Amino acid sequence: MAEGKGRVCVTGGTGFIASMMIKRLLSNGFYVNTTTRYGPGKDVSFLTSLPDASEKLRIFNADLNNPESFCPAIEGCKWVFHTATPMNWEEEVDILSKTTVNGTLGVLKASLSSKTVKRVVFTASCTDVIYSGEEVDELDESYWSDIDFIYNTKPTNWSYTVSQLLAEKAVLEFGEKHGLDVVTLVLPFVIGPFISPKLPLSIQMVLPWLFGMLCNVSLLHISNFN
Repeated sequence: MAEGKGRVCVTGGTGFIASMMIKRLLSNGFYVNTTTRYGPGKDVSFLTSLPDASEKLRIFNADLNNPESFCPAIEGCKWVFHTATPMNWEEEVDILSKTTVNGTLGVLKASLSSKTVKRVVFTASCTDVIYSGEEVDELDESYWSDIDFIYNTKPTNWSYTVSQLLAEKAVLEFGEKHGLDVVTLVLPFVIGPFISPKLPLSIQMVLPWLFGMLCNVSLLHISNFN
């Protein structure tokens, strides 16, 4: 069966960014495989009710604690957008980092083994570059957060910060070692319209600033994910 412009895998499909990407991909003629971690009362109706979803969207059960579970969703895809990441900020840093890194490497290994994936895009965090202890006006690809600085200062949600930093480095190292085309998007707070039933966490966190609290913060509109 012809699959339009091709089949794309988007991990973490019930998330803010992933769900909006799925909506955009479907509307632009792509077939989409997405993953979610099933659980009691898990609502995916906002995905299955999207236009063309009945014909072009497949939902797979996958868990970052079981990296091999992503293989069926990635099989036959041309592109992978890896947005799934643990958000349990109360988790011990070593446990959270292990889950994040191993899960991400599992997605990369499945992409490499598929023989069909042309590129993997990993949604990283701006926390991967902003914690160096230095005052700088502009940041580019040469900047990385200092992991020792993070451990010493323990910024808000620092276990998540460490896990994201280690995961992005692992993505780039894997791509270089195995010749896999990988791209990391270092994202600030993402805002904009959403289709998920719950208010996205990034929007919750920026609401005080949007309503007048003075603070310097970088924002990215969801429509930029084109």
